[in-house]
Formats: sequence, C-alpha cells, structure tokens
Amino acid sequence: MKQKSQKPPKRNFIQEFKNSPPDVKKEKARKFFFGSKESDGFCKLFIIYALLICIGFIYIYPMLYMISSSFMTLDDLLDTSVQWIPSKLNLDNYINSARSMEFWSSFLKSVVIAGVPTIINVIVCSFVGYGFARFEFKGKYLCMGILIFSYILPSIITMMPTYVLYSNMKIVGHLTAFVLPSLLGQGLNCQLFILIFYQFFRQVPKVLIEAGQVDGAGYLKSYLRISLPSAAPAILTVFLFSIVWYWNESYLTQMYVTGAFRGTSIWTTLIIELKDFNTNYSSAQQSASTTGVSQNNNESIQMAATMLSILPMLIMYFVLQKQFVESIDNAGITGE
Repeated sequence: MKQKSQKPPKRNFIQEFKNSPPDVKKEKARKFFFGSKESDGFCKLFIIYALLICIGFIYIYPMLYMISSSFMTLDDLLDTSVQWIPSKLNLDNYINSARSMEFWSSFLKSVVIAGVPTIINVIVCSFVGYGFARFEFKGKYLCMGILIFSYILPSIITMMPTYVLYSNMKIVGHLTAFVLPSLLGQGLNCQLFILIFYQFFRQVPKVLIEAGQVDGAGYLKSYLRISLPSAAPAILTVFLFSIVWYWNESYLTQMYVTGAFRGTSIWTTLIIELKDFNTNYSSAQQSASTTGVSQNNNESIQMAATMLSILPMLIMYFVLQKQFVESIDNAGITGE
C-alpha cells in the first residue's frame, strides 16, 4: 500500500521569533516594520492604505448619501432618527423624476449628442496623431505648439466668437455644432486626444512600418493594419474620456446644440434636464394634479433625478472598469 505523503508541519512564526537571538529579533522587527528590498514594511503599507481609505471615503461618501436619500420618503427626510437606511425603498421618487425628465427620450438624445462627436473624435484624432508621429514636415513643431496653446487657452475666451460664427453659419440648435468641430479636429478637448495618439504611434517600431512598405503597404494601409491595432489602449482612453466629457457638458451643449437662446432645437440631454429639473418637475406635477397623484418636490426626488442622469456613465464604467484602468495606465494620464 502506498503511504500517504505527510504534510510539512506549520511554522509557528511567533515561537520562532521568541526563540531567536536578540540580533535576529532586531533584524526581523526592522524588516517587519520598515520592509526590505523584496517587500514593503508594515509602516509603509499602513500609511498607504490609510490614505487610500480616507481619499476613497471622500469620493464615496457623496455617492452613498445620494443613493440613500434617493430612496427616502418625505417622512424619512423629516425624521432625524433616519440617517442612512430609509424605512422603506420609495421607488416613486425615481418614477416621478423619470417622468419629469422624459428619461428615455432624453437618454437617447444624450447618447447621440455624446456618442456621434466621440466616434468622430477617435477617428480624426488618431489620424492627426499618426501624421504628427510618422511624418516630418516644415512647421511640424510650430503646429504642435499651436495645438498645445489652443488646449491651454480657456474655452470661455473663444465662447462668444464661436457662438457668433455658428450663428452666421446657421448651425446653432443643431447637432452639426458639435459634429463640424470634431471633423476638423477641434472638438471638446481634441488637442489632448491628438497628443495621446501621437505618443502611442511614436512607440510603434519603425521597422514594422518599413517591413509593411516592403510588402507593398502604402501610408494608409500601414496606418490601418499596423499602427492602429497597436493603439487599442489609446482608442479606449480617448473614447471614454470624450464620451464622459460630452455627456457631462451642459453649458456648451445648451449654448450650441439645444439652442437655449433661441429655443428652437429639439435636442436635449439628461444633464440639461437635471439643470432645469425644478421647473420641469413643477410643470409635470401641475398636469398630474388633475389625476390626484401629484407629489411635492423634495430632496429625495432631486437625488433620484441626479442618480438617473449619471447612471448610464456609472454602468459603462463598471462594465469597462478593467480596460479603463489599464488604458489610463498605458496612456500615462493622471489627475483627470
């Protein structure tokens, strides 16, 4: 009969530490608290995790408060004993908020307003970034300097001249006001996206481009078949940043696309509906008062409306979280 292999006895690190000589104890204690070249010590890990917990709490606290308040009834808001957990989940807040914001209609329009310029940004900025990375021409660095300067320049300085230009072109109140700048590489924060693609395409070995040219690949084919597939992290980074910025942008959208100063546009977004929520909710409740189902506006309903406006971006982030973090790491972007 085969003998069963005996497991090695478990090491008792506490007993080993007690039985160690004083010098060994001192060295083990130093490694435990201050670490070594192979591992971090307890003090460093404690400071890092304490900072991460504190910073994370600062960011998570408003979100938790918003979610908790959005499910509360008016009685829960007035009851001081109810702090975080509502007495019951009140889904009427979300129903009334969605009705006032015309959620599904506004959501689809938000997807179009944020998605169409984003797709164009990815295509155009990758093309421009590839040109800067792979070709040498007179005035290249001057163009890049102007590109960086236009990104540093506050958008509020060019806001009114841009509005006058769009008015003369008769594109205010149309999606063209966002699409046309994106086609010309001047969309929302396109300068940053061009620099991201520029940095990625510079990392593609030139020998691959030269090998493709030997096999008969032209400039366009080398861009589509060799350089673009290697820039997948940059594409995802640009896509996510662009769609989030377009989604959260309210003032420029209201000025150029929704035509706030003329009131003739059919376009709107969830963020703009949230901005005008009090007025829209009052109008919706006046029409609902005839059926006897009206409800006064309160903090819980406003929190529910806020959750509805950011919910699509939260879902997108949770789905693409791993790819998003890896892309940001590869792109080298911090503080965004």
